[in-house]
Amino acid sequence: MISDITYLGKVIRVDSSTVEVEISSTIPSAAPIINGRLYKIGQIGTFVKFPVGNISIYGIVSAVSNTPSAATDESRPYDQGSRFLSVQLVGEKIGDEDFQKGVGTYPTINDEVHLVTERDLFDIYARKDAGSIEIGKHSSSENLSVSADIHKLVLRHCAIFGSTGSGKSNTTVSVLKAILDDYPGSRVILVDPHGEYATAFPRSRVFRIKDATHPLHIPFWLMTFDELAFFLVGAVPKDDQRPEYRKLRELVVERKKANVGSLKSGVVDSDRVSADSPIPFNVRELWYHIYWWLNATFSEATAEKQTKDKALIESNGDYNTLEPPRFKPYAVGAAAPYKSKLYQEFYVYEKRLISRLRDSAYDFLFHPGDYSDATSPKDLHDLLNDWIGGEERLTILDLAGVPFGVLDITVGLITRFVFDSMFWGRNEPYTGRQRPLFIAFEEAHSYLNKSGANNYARDAVESIFKEGRKFGVGAMIISQRPSEIAETILAQVGTFIALRLTNSTDQSIVKSSAPDNLISLIDLLPSLRTGEALVIGEAVTIPSRVRIPLQTPRPTSEDPKLVECWRKTFARGAEDYKRVVTSQREQKLGR
Repeated sequence: MISDITYLGKVIRVDSSTVEVEISSTIPSAAPIINGRLYKIGQIGTFVKFPVGNISIYGIVSAVSNTPSAATDESRPYDQGSRFLSVQLVGEKIGDEDFQKGVGTYPTINDEVHLVTERDLFDIYARKDAGSIEIGKHSSSENLSVSADIHKLVLRHCAIFGSTGSGKSNTTVSVLKAILDDYPGSRVILVDPHGEYATAFPRSRVFRIKDATHPLHIPFWLMTFDELAFFLVGAVPKDDQRPEYRKLRELVVERKKANVGSLKSGVVDSDRVSADSPIPFNVRELWYHIYWWLNATFSEATAEKQTKDKALIESNGDYNTLEPPRFKPYAVGAAAPYKSKLYQEFYVYEKRLISRLRDSAYDFLFHPGDYSDATSPKDLHDLLNDWIGGEERLTILDLAGVPFGVLDITVGLITRFVFDSMFWGRNEPYTGRQRPLFIAFEEAHSYLNKSGANNYARDAVESIFKEGRKFGVGAMIISQRPSEIAETILAQVGTFIALRLTNSTDQSIVKSSAPDNLISLIDLLPSLRTGEALVIGEAVTIPSRVRIPLQTPRPTSEDPKLVECWRKTFARGAEDYKRVVTSQREQKLGR
């Protein structure tokens, strides 16, 4: 086969993961033309082949030099015209069988090495089948599609990483469109903190805060009690031994049990209701109750008698408008009216609670429209149907109108609610294991970070990455700073789609997931072109350098057209910054 036009040279050194090749001096060109196609010898990341009988062993070029890395014959001089390749083995093909990862037979000294042609690449990359989606085209061939196993991509979880301007948003659109186009029963939720993706998916269902058509409602009562206590009054689970914490739990349970008979999703057995049950109640009435007993005045002095005595009321107030009740002022000294002896431990809780309720940043939690309380016209089954039911198989939850300080709890509630619905509905014919769900988290580093003891979003998303596969929930994280994402989540990612990453710490995240003998391929991350990615992990046959197709319509994540904008002439006084300031104060994006 030395006479074959694909012949490159011979093996001069072999170890457990790397083969060193000396390129034959008889090869006249560094870019031979084979079957009308130009092939460049020694390109980093390209394939070579070692034919050994009926076995073809494949490797990836990791380094090129004019001297061998370890001379096999010290007495032999190597002139500067010599060329040597370091090759990392990736897999083999036996006869007519499919390509397999891993190597069972190693090449030996003086074995031949050949260029890999486009036909060989088709042997390595199986054609797209019914269980895969096309990620893009191989960087070595515009005709060669690189496909990913859809089952492993979704249920073993995946990640898209890339620095700003590398094509991350375009890659996200490409992957989601491939899923939606190829699988008519697919369901996808995209958590979109910056409101970028609605333009790329005109047929999707988009929910936004305060949107007139599809308002995003996230009821506060979806929280567990520990979450609710921390959110409302800053209490943490270790406060469980404090009387006010236990009493707050009792008050919440009482209100939830009182509403079990009026739930639109069906009556619930009150004996099975706990403080964690997602049952609506009126949090303003809870505040009113606490305030009333904390500030009431009585004609009796002791707490025991005050529980039976009528308070000395001057005005009832209104909990719906957060107007507190007024009582006759208590006397100074041992005389009536007496100050309340009840609920005094709630003094700090009440101040924190009313402060939270009056903060308009939390209106989308405390005023969730048709989901406000048990008397509201809708219940959680309506919310689920809005998000994962209906003809639109992609739901975009646009969180651009959510203040950054509330983003964490917002993503956490969304994630846990959806995950719990898949868990408890796992045996139903239309959801759970019978119809899996894919959730994509854009800008994941913003709310899935390592720091912070109380992180709603991280805890909820970690549950999906650890246990979601069993209940039909897969997830994808999208980020420009993978090094800031929690280790538990990264450890469960099965497939990485890594675009250009210039930060060495971020590169190390992808490098740690690659097989040891392919580390040099990861070293290409800083030099990848825009829209080019390394795809690594369970969903692909072997790590691959892929060109992602440009998508239209595009998400609104592209850079401003600076030159075009700055060449315009703007009339003095035409700017209306009142609207800008109003939007800033209302935390509402102008349209």
